[in-house]
Order: sequence, then C-alpha cells, then structure tokens
Amino acid sequence: MKDADKGVAGELDGHDLRIGIVQARFNAAITEKLLETCMAELQALGVAPKHIRHVTVPGALEVPLALQAMAEQKEYDALVALGCIIRGETYHFELVSNESGAGVTRVSLDHGTPIANAILTVENDEQAWARADEKGRDAARVAVEMANLLEDLS
Repeated sequence: MKDADKGVAGELDGHDLRIGIVQARFNAAITEKLLETCMAELQALGVAPKHIRHVTVPGALEVPLALQAMAEQKEYDALVALGCIIRGETYHFELVSNESGAGVTRVSLDHGTPIANAILTVENDEQAWARADEKGRDAARVAVEMANLLEDLS
C-alpha cells in the first residue's frame, strides 16, 4: 500500500553485503524506475556497487527462476525481485501475479535467502507510476534489513 505505516527498522547497514537483483523487462519504463530507486537506496545504505549483481529477464514469470539460480550460487546475502504486472482484460493478470509471487516466496524459503519482492501488481499505469519510486526504495531497505537479521539469527 502506498504511504503505508511500515514501522521503524532502525539503523540499516549494507556495508559488506552482496545483493542480487532480478528485473523483469516487461513494462520496462516502470521496472527501470524501480531499479533506479532500488540501486540508489542500496548505495545510500552502504552497499558497494561492485557488490550488486543485476540481471534482467523477459517478464515476471521468469523472475523466480533467475532468483533460484542466484540463490544456488550462495554468493548473495539477499536478493531483490523487480517487475510490474498491470491488469489487462483477461485472467492472465491473476495467473502471472499469483505464480510469480508464489515462485519468489518458494525460492526464498527453499534456499533460506531473503528476497525483497518488488513486483508491482496494479490496475493501471497510473497506479504503477505512483508506486514505483517508493517500492524500489522499500525493496532495497527490506533486502538489507533481512540480510542483517538472518546474519544475526545464524
């Protein structure tokens, strides 16, 4: 939800973290904005650009497979999923939204790797643009927070 009360995470430190980002190219202008704000926030949190790996895939349904390949490498402290699914006139929206979300969650749980899911699921372009900036930043913050939390818990 845009402008939701997300609570306070406290100090987020991304120094020495390695982050992988998978970006869907479908609705590219919006996913590029997600990437831009995510990258800027990761760097603001101390993640070195050389420790960020960015790959692209055709669409949201392909995101989980790329995340799985990255998780299997055991090189990343956290991963980020970026995409944008805009409702159309068919059932395809529900299929892509549900399956991509389930796939992202399954990869995270199967590999014990935190994944910040910033695949937007919206009704129209206007909603997507209204959320892209904030959601990109949120994804970076979630990735750093969860990577640090899992380190503390292990």
